[in-house]
Amino acid sequence: MPLIQRVVAMPAEVRAACDAARARGLLVGFVPTMGALHEGHLALVRKARQNANFIVVSIFVNPTQFGPNEDFIKYPRNLDVDIDRLSDLADVDLVFAPEVSSMYLAGDETRVTVGALASHLCGPLRPGHFEGVATVVTKLFGVVGPCTAVFGKKDYQQLAIVRRIARDLFLPVTIVGHPIIRDPDGLAVSSRNAYLLPQERVRALGLSRGLLLASRAFASGERNAGVLRGLALAAVAAVATSVDYVTVADAESLVPFDDAAAIGARAVLAIACRIGQTRLIDNVVLGEDDLHAFGEDDSHAQF
Repeated sequence: MPLIQRVVAMPAEVRAACDAARARGLLVGFVPTMGALHEGHLALVRKARQNANFIVVSIFVNPTQFGPNEDFIKYPRNLDVDIDRLSDLADVDLVFAPEVSSMYLAGDETRVTVGALASHLCGPLRPGHFEGVATVVTKLFGVVGPCTAVFGKKDYQQLAIVRRIARDLFLPVTIVGHPIIRDPDGLAVSSRNAYLLPQERVRALGLSRGLLLASRAFASGERNAGVLRGLALAAVAAVATSVDYVTVADAESLVPFDDAAAIGARAVLAIACRIGQTRLIDNVVLGEDDLHAFGEDDSHAQF
């Protein structure tokens, strides 16, 4: 079995390894994760390998992005399993798996604040979440140094914020977004899917069903934001325990469109809801994402 070259826990070790790689003329690729690795994460690693030849994966459950009623304590952690999954790829040179005390030193008080991009979608519902994300991502970029960093598009708002951080702070990081990886039945892969009971997982297919219905309508020429939102909302409301939002928003600013608005050639349709006790998110970029990503046969999503 292929083996990862190194697993380290200290930021200084990561910086030294990346600096040495760059000194040899290698390009550093970086995939930050919170572990509980699945096929979506592995796809990010493969994408990083396409853009670089020294690959770093971080595994760190970041406490500052969890609210007081969220799942930080029960978030799945199994470093040995994650390392085995990465080893199977033969694509990873370094795994960075720090302790909280290594990322947040004694007396730590610096935070990276986020502007308007965090004021919509998940932002109001998860106070402090994106500040925690922005802070840890900036820390990780500082540790790794100049690199190409790959993020999944499933958390579209996070990707937009990370891109803004790199741009606004002049960080020497190129951000690459990777399309959502879905199971054959259309469900977006997620670490939180493990929390779903079997019947809840069937219900969760309502998210991808709603996104597919709206995407098809958009592809057929529908541009009314309310109609597109309504198609997705009806599918989600039929299965969700509760709905946080179903929103059509500007793909760059994330400002929601009024239902009466006509959208242009590109917009993001984003969903957040609970199935049982599990909060799920999903999205599609209308006018950009391939409908085939939802699977060739969508009969699974009939209710």
